[in-house]
Amino acid sequence: MPDSGGSRAQRAHIPTTGTGADDRPVPHGDAGALSVDPAAPQVTAPAGLPGGPGPSGAPGLSGPAARTARRTGLLVTMVLGGLTALPPLSMDMYLPALPAVTDSLSAPAATIQLTLTACLAGMALGQLAVGPMSDRWGRRKPLLLGMVVYVLATAICALAPTAELLIGFRLLQGLAGAAGIVIARAVVRDLYDGVEMARFFSTLMLISGVAPVIAPVIGGQVLRITDWRGIFVVLTVVGIVLTLVVWKWLHETLPPADRHTGGVADALRTMRGLLADRVFTGYMVAGGLAFAVLFAYIAASPFVVQEIYGASPQTFSLLFGLNSIGLITVGQINGKLLVGRISLDKVLGFGLAVIVLAAVALLLMTTGVFGEVGLVPVAAGLFVLMSAMGLAMPNTNAQALMRTKHAAGSASALLGTSSFLIGAVASPLVGIAGEDTAVPMALVQVVCAVAAVACFLLLCRPWQRAGR
Repeated sequence: MPDSGGSRAQRAHIPTTGTGADDRPVPHGDAGALSVDPAAPQVTAPAGLPGGPGPSGAPGLSGPAARTARRTGLLVTMVLGGLTALPPLSMDMYLPALPAVTDSLSAPAATIQLTLTACLAGMALGQLAVGPMSDRWGRRKPLLLGMVVYVLATAICALAPTAELLIGFRLLQGLAGAAGIVIARAVVRDLYDGVEMARFFSTLMLISGVAPVIAPVIGGQVLRITDWRGIFVVLTVVGIVLTLVVWKWLHETLPPADRHTGGVADALRTMRGLLADRVFTGYMVAGGLAFAVLFAYIAASPFVVQEIYGASPQTFSLLFGLNSIGLITVGQINGKLLVGRISLDKVLGFGLAVIVLAAVALLLMTTGVFGEVGLVPVAAGLFVLMSAMGLAMPNTNAQALMRTKHAAGSASALLGTSSFLIGAVASPLVGIAGEDTAVPMALVQVVCAVAAVACFLLLCRPWQRAGR
């Protein structure tokens, strides 16, 4: 496997959706704004910072230019990191409040879980729309529009009097929040290239991995001083701050000369060709089903841990954070120790097998095969299942993207959207039998995990490429 920036990005599960920009690096603007204004002072970051010299050992900057480059690199990281972290914050801060929302709005658990489904579906569909918009009109205008709509939708969620209205504006919140996901990646593609782009995406991946860890903890602490509506108030404030930061400091990074008008039509033709590739489709569906296992856990765990096993919102938040740490740790082991030493298909197959075994164990525990079990065995099974996601999800995406070097952006859009949509379908199923049993969660996880293995074996057929 070649050690190029692109292949490293793929092995690290780096998203590349919806850029539409060319591959040449765009120089930084001044420290106060990210800009491609030719009149702005052009600097190159020193070694070790985004945009700095690579392994060739080119001399770095010193003095004021170096300080300017450091501030610019930090600014890029803070602004784009905030945009990347906002969607998981929107999803996961809300999780500890699900039982309280059920009681407050007098709605069934399955209906309230649709608020998660709506937000997830919005993020999925929004990615397909915002990417071509940013290629045609630039990055700044669609991003600011998306952020303003996000703030308004989140504020209305805090005031929603009914479950139906909450579901509708969670959908709008997801659609608008997708602008941050897509355009943050596009801005990175505008500003960086090759190895530096891969390094920056790795930083964003770490930020997006930490956000789900701290989000439920923050949500649990907010519930100590207010009700579930306070969580949306906090998200509204975060959205306002981030919108102001983007408006003041994130200037346009896609020059008019690099924009195009054929984004949607070209993307549809490319996606149709990608779906005709049996192996790509196999990895895409297997990854989507693995994500459905993950999202079944996300949607059901607040009820399972708090309502069935009697844990407090704070305990749930800590368990959720621990499981997220397991996923991140295994993902880093995959990227730093396993990739390049063991076939990706072997690692992927092992990860899917562990997910199946953990899901089956959870199903046996929740159906009473082992008698009455407490929270600790169930939490251990969930921890193993979540940790194994660190082997499955990055490698399904990496293997799929390895086949689509000519259309990595469209391929990433398909991978991301399919995962969100399959996860959105799985979400309401986990509450179909009410909030007093964990069997639906475990059953959905088993079915999706087994289906992922079937797609991997029947469509990807890894043994046919084992010698390549």
